[in-house]
Amino acid sequence: MSQDKNNTCVHCGADCGKNPVVWNDEKFCCNGCKTVYQLLNENKLYNYYNLDEAPGIKLETTTEFGNKYEFLEKDEIKEKLISFTEGKISKVKLFIPVIHCASCIWLLENLNTLHKGVKHSFVNFTKKEVDITFDESQISLRQLVEMLSSIHYTPDLSLSLTDNDEDDQSYKKLLYKIGVAGFVFVNVMTYSLPAYFNGEPLDDKLQSVLSILSFILVVPVAFYSGSDYYISAIKNLLKKNISIDLPIALGIFVLFFVSGYEIFFAGGSGYCDSLSGLIFFLLVGKWYQSKTYEALSFDRNYKSYFPIAVTKINKQIEESILLENIEVDDELLIRNKELIPADSILIEGEGRIDYSFVTGESSPVLKNNGDFIYAGGRQMGGIIKIKVKKEVNQSHLTKLWNQDQTYEKPTDSLKTLSDEISKYFTLIIIAIAVAGFAFWMIKGETKTAIFVFTAVLIVACPCALALSIPFTFGNTMRIFGKRGLYIKNTSVIEKLSHVNTIVFDKTGTLTKSNESKIEYTGTVLSDEDIDAVYSLAKQSSHPLSDSIAKYYTKHNYIAPEHFVEVLGRGIFGKVNGKDIKIGSEEYVTNTVNVEEQKASVVYVSIDNNQAGFFKITNKYRDGFNEVLNSLKKEFDIFLVSGDNDSEAENLVSYFEREKLLFNQKPGDKADFIEELQKNGNTVLMTGDGLNDAGALMKSDVALTIANKVYHFSPASDAVLEADKFKQLAKFVRFTKTSLNIVKISFAISFLYNIIGIAFAITGNLSPIVAAILMPISSVSVVAFATFVTRFMGRVKLK
Repeated sequence: MSQDKNNTCVHCGADCGKNPVVWNDEKFCCNGCKTVYQLLNENKLYNYYNLDEAPGIKLETTTEFGNKYEFLEKDEIKEKLISFTEGKISKVKLFIPVIHCASCIWLLENLNTLHKGVKHSFVNFTKKEVDITFDESQISLRQLVEMLSSIHYTPDLSLSLTDNDEDDQSYKKLLYKIGVAGFVFVNVMTYSLPAYFNGEPLDDKLQSVLSILSFILVVPVAFYSGSDYYISAIKNLLKKNISIDLPIALGIFVLFFVSGYEIFFAGGSGYCDSLSGLIFFLLVGKWYQSKTYEALSFDRNYKSYFPIAVTKINKQIEESILLENIEVDDELLIRNKELIPADSILIEGEGRIDYSFVTGESSPVLKNNGDFIYAGGRQMGGIIKIKVKKEVNQSHLTKLWNQDQTYEKPTDSLKTLSDEISKYFTLIIIAIAVAGFAFWMIKGETKTAIFVFTAVLIVACPCALALSIPFTFGNTMRIFGKRGLYIKNTSVIEKLSHVNTIVFDKTGTLTKSNESKIEYTGTVLSDEDIDAVYSLAKQSSHPLSDSIAKYYTKHNYIAPEHFVEVLGRGIFGKVNGKDIKIGSEEYVTNTVNVEEQKASVVYVSIDNNQAGFFKITNKYRDGFNEVLNSLKKEFDIFLVSGDNDSEAENLVSYFEREKLLFNQKPGDKADFIEELQKNGNTVLMTGDGLNDAGALMKSDVALTIANKVYHFSPASDAVLEADKFKQLAKFVRFTKTSLNIVKISFAISFLYNIIGIAFAITGNLSPIVAAILMPISSVSVVAFATFVTRFMGRVKLK
């Protein structure tokens, strides 16, 4: 961890002065930095200092907090801050304004190393927020905040304890700055109108008075309205980063000080009109971009609901309804492994709720009648009934889906390319501006030199480049959402566009689980036996179990005494005193029959005696043949099923025989996906979301089919409505169209910058016009990406 850097602080990089604090031969600017360094050293968090030079934040706080955070022990305060609590496990989101670099993220996401009571922590860098899951039996909320403060990441609790919206405050500040800049611009232009229209300077005294007035007016514009550009540029320079705000800040700085010099020392009129106009139009452009992003964000939150239905009990009749139609006090039926869609009360059955989707902790929590259950929990047992207490929060479920880190996949290459271009873009632009300035100064044209320098810095902007990806892929997400395909986030679109191999599961993916033909063969079952088989099959959401439950739907339901589902093999439990086992032949009978089967077969045993088996003949989804025939022209397609090979002859006309794999267990499916990837393939896996979770997790893109049942796996990258299956080939193909639109947007952005810089460096572009053109470039790319994507969507997704 040693960083011998003369007299700079090892932790934060500040100058240590004449009397540095020394520990272990390392220099620190204050005791606070020394304390953090010691804490990191004691916990062996050495990598913190490898991510960035002097990554720490210097913050003058004491390590003795006394009663400063005593208020966090009050229940009413904890209720406002803690978003989730179940038993000892709680979850809190804290705003930490000093988060500023990769080291901050790394340290805050390794808090569990500093205290074992912290289970998980996740940083949202752009919002400077950290989500922390912690065990209150080991560390209280107060102790957690004190620990964060002791390492100089003090949370701003005022934002969490009030209803103030930080975005609203920032928006108001921006409007105030636009107002000031606009007022000054209009007035300064008024003072300059005589010179513009006459083409000659005014009387020296009057011109001098108007120029001084203009300069006085422009001072608040330069230092208040333009302050964000200075602050951003300075902060990034201190961290040895060069941001796009640096050339803008330089341009403002040059215009302001040259204007001051000309007005007060050279008897000129300065460039106050250009300066005020420049800042005004820059801020208007910034406002437009923020509103455009806001519109996109609203549409994303509103449209990205899960397209799956839940089972509602309506006057003792079960019916499927979409999540968006759930109302408070509705009674819902939740089966094994189904998610709780809204905050609810348990009214019937034994809840075994797995909150790993919310907290990362996978140990099921037992729930009894009357207990509260949070949205996002998953039932891990028999059927339960719940009564909804809060409306479904679609954005909350979407957020949980996106924040889940268990199934992290490779990052998108386009975004990386965009970031790399933006990094070097600013340096190149500054170099061009300096070269242009020097050229015109040598020619003796000072005013042109200043205008060229400023115009080049302002007109060139990588913003349009950065906007291409989110707007194109964001619009693609919207188009897909309206047509029944729901995407996790924009990076999935790019991954889909690179797919060259598609792997299908069969049961519940290619086949309709609710339209199967069933025949029972074996010992005649009594009504009590049928009631028991029906009641146990009803617990599982597997397509074959669902088919059996629907076959016996008129029989009596009896709540099982216990129930267990063995992934990929079957289910067993005790119903009305009878031990029931339903599943594969190997699971139920402990033998394997090599006789060729012509249908899916599910075996049943009652009280350890084999009773018989169900033959379930599959019916394939509408458009099944068109989809496969279309896909196999462009992709390698495989079928990997846990079922027997009874359907092989029906499928061999769509899949090459060696690409049909049957009797595959969940682990086999995951291994097969991994083998395909080792051979250089980019794999899309389509499955039912439960039995295929391992394979979905391994794949590059995971797609689940929604069958009007709330089957949802966090491993999914996308969810497709079952009746839109016939559109699958068009969806996959359209992602390639989206990728091409992004590339064209990149080209438009580059073309704009080349033309803009060419005009600016030849002295044919004033700073005001450059300030107007800069946001126009972003607007043009946004408009192109939006309209072309929507137009192509209408043409290609008919």
